[in-house]
Amino acid sequence: MTMLQAELFPTAVRLVRSDRHANMHRYYAMRLQPDLFGGCSLIREWGRVGSGGQIRYQTYRHEGQAIDALLAFSRLKERKGYMVRAA
Repeated sequence: MTMLQAELFPTAVRLVRSDRHANMHRYYAMRLQPDLFGGCSLIREWGRVGSGGQIRYQTYRHEGQAIDALLAFSRLKERKGYMVRAA
């Protein structure tokens, strides 16, 4: 098993959950993007690997708030069995 070194303040995360017996191959990707008004958007995309997924944008006033949300979603997905993959 290989361990990936986590960034202190990540701006992008890709998680994957696969279970061959249940025919489950899902991904969950998040990235931060500055907006035109000085805030920051968290862009989340999820779905089945190999297909177009769903996308949701959430805007935050400060980049720190967006990073906190990215880390919270990442922890939640890891508890549900997703594993971090190199982008």
